[in-house]
Amino acid sequence: MKVDRIMWGIVLLFIGGVLLLENFNVIDFYWSSVWRFWPIFLIIAGVNILFNKSKSQLGGVVSISILVITLVLLFFKGQEPRKNRAIVFKEFEHRDFDDQDEDSSFREQHLSLPYGTDSTAKRTVLNISGGGTSFELKGHTDSLISAVSDRGGNTFILKNNFSKDSVATLNLKMRGKGEWNSGGNSMDIRLNRKPDWDIHVNMGAGEIDFDLSDFKVRQFSFDGGAAALDVKLGSLLPIADVNVKTGIADVKINIPSASGCQIRAKTGLSAKEFTGFIKLDDNTYETPNYKTSKNKIFINFDGGLSNFEVKRY
Repeated sequence: MKVDRIMWGIVLLFIGGVLLLENFNVIDFYWSSVWRFWPIFLIIAGVNILFNKSKSQLGGVVSISILVITLVLLFFKGQEPRKNRAIVFKEFEHRDFDDQDEDSSFREQHLSLPYGTDSTAKRTVLNISGGGTSFELKGHTDSLISAVSDRGGNTFILKNNFSKDSVATLNLKMRGKGEWNSGGNSMDIRLNRKPDWDIHVNMGAGEIDFDLSDFKVRQFSFDGGAAALDVKLGSLLPIADVNVKTGIADVKINIPSASGCQIRAKTGLSAKEFTGFIKLDDNTYETPNYKTSKNKIFINFDGGLSNFEVKRY
């Protein structure tokens, strides 16, 4: 019995089920309420490692049972707003919601930065952070960057810093901890296709859906907890680095078949599916054209209980 794969499948079903129930407005799930229980997964991993050494079928059943009980507990805990959120909602009870159209907190939030003379940097760095948010790349723009959030109230901040070494740094982040907005946020992003991009995403829980095949991406990094990540890369630059560090996540990376690719994976109990790759050792995989290709993509995976998938298109 492959306990690792069964446990990972259960976790994926849990995350997918919660996200689906949220999308249909069946439940309100607050990821920030359950994230403080993350040490439980260290305990589960420890129990699983101990029983795996003896290859005991009873041990596998015990590990799976502990995981299921834990997820049931988290399911109910995740539907309880944290105390500081309750104070915020209490204040809103006394507002006149008939005037929503006149209140900016109920409108979409639009953010953008122009593409001008100060934007012609050798490198443009985009830092994205925000919990409980779904970020999707919707295409390109004539601006340097534009973003639209479905939540108003100035939930997000967008700042631009241009340094003397021709590096433009853009920071797109949620104000404060974003506690009362931690569930159901959605943000559509558009980027200019002219700069070389370094994109760094840091988030606790959420979703990333980025089709970067038409953009010059030098580096993409992701550091997150319970998240879903779907990224498609192109071959407009000779070298691209991808670094993904996760706790519990579903990670899908699509790369051009013409590009050579090397994967280094420190994945613990995670599931791996690297279609079209040659396994060199337990942690290293390469495409057959890795040494001969002019375009190369280097991928580093570091995850606990995650699903990592790389496909060529």
